[in-house]
Amino acid sequence: MINKVLIVAAHSDDEVLGCAGTIAKHVESGDKVHLIFMTNGVGSRKASSSESIENRKKAAQKVIDILGVSSMQNFNFPDNKMDTVPLLDLVKVVEGVINKIQPGIIYTHHIGDLNIDHQITHNAVMTACRPEPDFCVKEMYAFEVLSSTEWQSPGYLPFIPNVYSDISGQIETKKKALKAYSNEMRKPPHSRSAKNSICQAKYRGSNVGLHYAEAFILLRKIR
Repeated sequence: MINKVLIVAAHSDDEVLGCAGTIAKHVESGDKVHLIFMTNGVGSRKASSSESIENRKKAAQKVIDILGVSSMQNFNFPDNKMDTVPLLDLVKVVEGVINKIQPGIIYTHHIGDLNIDHQITHNAVMTACRPEPDFCVKEMYAFEVLSSTEWQSPGYLPFIPNVYSDISGQIETKKKALKAYSNEMRKPPHSRSAKNSICQAKYRGSNVGLHYAEAFILLRKIR
């Protein structure tokens, strides 16, 4: 059966850090994967410019081509200021995409991330996915993002995964996607480095006896 999958990320590069291997795995199995970004990802930076925004979009397009994603939409909510937008406005945007695409599976951020945009995106997705009768979404997962998930205050809504995706066969694809976002990656030992992302995949794999894996929290599953 072909699934329709929706990835809802606050910023372009979150999807690669959190679930690039899993996206590639869905595509390889014949699923249609759609991706939306809630912000331009750079608007809050001092050096932000129209050029930097365009470069970020070009990097995201490279990732789309690498992973085989069917569609991408980039919304323009304020970067790192999504808490200044009424939640209803965000929910309506997510609802609009869901109504159009009719996904059966959604991946989004962990509610406990340090980054405020991640938290708000999670809330918007959960609100848009209220389990009403005949609702299309049957599975929902939260992914982890380096330099946000693990940087939260100790003990506060920790990321405790209960679903693991074997990406041993997709790890080279994840490496290519990380390289496309080279401007967003930092040098080791920074948490958000391409090298550390691969180390994380290796660590998550070792959690469950695999070479490489991506970890998720199951938010909902209707069978």
